[in-house]
Amino acid sequence: MTDSPPPAPQRLLLVTGLLGAGKTTALKVLEDLGWEVIDNFPVRLLGRLIDSDAPAADTPLAIGFDSRTRGFDPNKVIALVKKLTGRADLEITTLFLDCAGTELERRYNETRRRHPLAQDLPAASGISAERELMEPLRRWADLVISTTQFSSNDLQQAIRERFGDSAVRGMTVSVSSFGFSRGMPPIADLVFDMRFLDNPHWDPVLRPQTGQDPAVADHIRQDPAWHEAFARIRDLILLLLPRYQAQGKAYVNIGFGCTGGRHRSVFAAEQLAAALTAAGYTPSVLHRNLSARAADLVEGKPDAAVGRT
Repeated sequence: MTDSPPPAPQRLLLVTGLLGAGKTTALKVLEDLGWEVIDNFPVRLLGRLIDSDAPAADTPLAIGFDSRTRGFDPNKVIALVKKLTGRADLEITTLFLDCAGTELERRYNETRRRHPLAQDLPAASGISAERELMEPLRRWADLVISTTQFSSNDLQQAIRERFGDSAVRGMTVSVSSFGFSRGMPPIADLVFDMRFLDNPHWDPVLRPQTGQDPAVADHIRQDPAWHEAFARIRDLILLLLPRYQAQGKAYVNIGFGCTGGRHRSVFAAEQLAAALTAAGYTPSVLHRNLSARAADLVEGKPDAAVGRT
């Protein structure tokens, strides 16, 4: 008679971060994905909740808390979770949602809400105090997502990619394109700068098109540097991914950047996604700046380029 295998560990996701960075949105998406969600839970009672009969082991549990939660103390939270992490029946991950102070100020101004830590002071004072309070949790968290440049839809997509059914087991690979003129992506493990390639923006016919259009793809393929450079990038990533997985890395985010984020980076991201799919991976693809304002505003006019007419 053989012993039955031990039950799968209870998946537990702790969701925290700065007020206004998107915790409520993240928890709503997790609930839609089938997670059991509890918000504003006193973390000091976490052990009692886990030992109760409330969550079934096959139902992942997400618990939200922040600086307003009763009895909140970052160092005590960390100590408690470290203790629980040693249990074989638990699989605990901590997600921290971060955001730049200027963007948080803008969000508070738009909603006309006061920051809970700065009732009689400017929102910037409360944000600064909260950032200092939350810093130990940010440094300790397993996953940090900065929502500075995220819309609500962007954050929803990021949560689905990382915690949906396809992300329950194994490693989740994301490939994105972006424009350096609008800043680096908030989450990126590997970033490749494609600005060494000839820019389709300077061709009036190709300018309004994107890296998803055949004419732009043909233009980039004709660059003498494209084939060798992309082959080396592809081979490097295919070399690294199994090693990341062997080390237990759950998420790998690969970014391709160009000036405006509409031509070269988009084409490179699409090509890598196709290569990864052929290799047996199931990458998600995000083009951050395809719907952004006209490229002329960030890449300049043709006559402003050195050597261009």
